[in-house]
Amino acid sequence: MNIVWYGQSCFRITTQNHKRGRKPVNIIIDPFKDEVGLKLPKMESDILLLTHDHYDHANRSIAGKDTVTIDSPGEYELRDIFIQGIFSFHDKKEGKERGVNTIYTIETEEVRLCHLGDFGEGELDDKKLMEIGEVDVLMIPVGGVYTIDAQEAAKVISQIEPRIVIPMHYKVPGLKADLDELSSFLKAMGEKQAKAEEKLSLQKKNLPSGEMKVVPLNPQKRAS
Repeated sequence: MNIVWYGQSCFRITTQNHKRGRKPVNIIIDPFKDEVGLKLPKMESDILLLTHDHYDHANRSIAGKDTVTIDSPGEYELRDIFIQGIFSFHDKKEGKERGVNTIYTIETEEVRLCHLGDFGEGELDDKKLMEIGEVDVLMIPVGGVYTIDAQEAAKVISQIEPRIVIPMHYKVPGLKADLDELSSFLKAMGEKQAKAEEKLSLQKKNLPSGEMKVVPLNPQKRAS
């Protein structure tokens, strides 16, 4: 599978987990509107996942006539891909400040991914941690202000213990929101040599088996 990041919490996951003769499946997560200061390229979406309905996470206009949109907790199975939505809060006051958020786990190609959306609770309680389960690839907000910050992200990562961590929702050129920069998170994680990649290509057989790996991605401006 290939994982591409477009800034904020928006990812495209292209998976080959399909029956013989079918096209690869494009899963788009949290596409944003232009008001954020960034611009999305045109892209095809077979499955659209929305963690919450804020403008910087829920640009529904990218959905095509055959797109399946998921925007709430529950269990879903589409094209041999298993998706689970987990209820959470966007803030530390049970949603009173910013509302609710859906965490998604995605199982495809025998790899389990987790996208935390705008998780803002500070840490995971036992119920959420059990629902999330074992994770190979974790996409986690690290920029603070509207979500957990770098130190809190490091704590959540220690709770989940994924094999690969992809930071998201932090300050990038053009973004209007005043979030912390990636360097704050890398410092909190003790990472000195994490090189940003254009995309992450992986298979189950080449997942890291030893120490956890932090993989920052450069935000893409084209669909490629």
